Amino acid sequence: MTQKSSAQEFGPRELEFFWKISESVVSGRYLKEILQLIVTMTAEIMGSPICSILLLDEEHEELAIGATQALSLDYIRKPNIKVGESISGRAVKEKRPIAILDVLQEKHFRFPDIARQEKIVSMLSVPMMVGKRAIGVVNVYTTEPRPFIQTEIKLLQAVANQAAVAIQNTSLQEEVVEVRHAAETQKVLNRAKAIMAKTMHLSEDEAHRLLLRSSRNNRKSVREVAEAVILAFDTGAKHPI
Repeated sequence: MTQKSSAQEFGPRELEFFWKISESVVSGRYLKEILQLIVTMTAEIMGSPICSILLLDEEHEELAIGATQALSLDYIRKPNIKVGESISGRAVKEKRPIAILDVLQEKHFRFPDIARQEKIVSMLSVPMMVGKRAIGVVNVYTTEPRPFIQTEIKLLQAVANQAAVAIQNTSLQEEVVEVRHAAETQKVLNRAKAIMAKTMHLSEDEAHRLLLRSSRNNRKSVREVAEAVILAFDTGAKHPI
């Protein structure tokens, strides 16, 4: 028997759902807006009262809510959870989906009071993977016992993959902006030092130290001081240093 592809396992409704998520990921929207759209649509298609994306803080080994469509303030305000002390953390550490039939029977479920209040019973937690690294999880909860079937797990894994792409794309964009900003700053500093060397008869090192000293004394960035030097030179104004 020929094994079905992922596309063959999902119907028109699911395929339209994936198309909308993919469209949001490449839309140029802000990351927070994309993740919020993902959890809202996922909750609807999975029939879940709560869907959340938890992002991993690697330094503190904690998971924090990145987006959720939950209406419960208790759920929204719940503290970050340690990776080693939670079901979601287990999904991150083991890098595989974790399904729980009854969260109240699971000793690693951290918030039983919220579960009772929101009538949460079952839970599915799927890691968001970037290469071989887990950067967080997508969680869905149900209000009735649900032994999640393979198709549902694959659907949520596809959602997690799209969320990971959105996060990775945002990180890459931020890196590009940082590199561009650093290059522009260096160009400004170089011109300011050249002006100071010419007008104040300083070496490049002396001009650089003077820029740093003026930055500290005036509580401004070095770039702001350098831009002031350039502006003064271009307009013939009094030298700011």
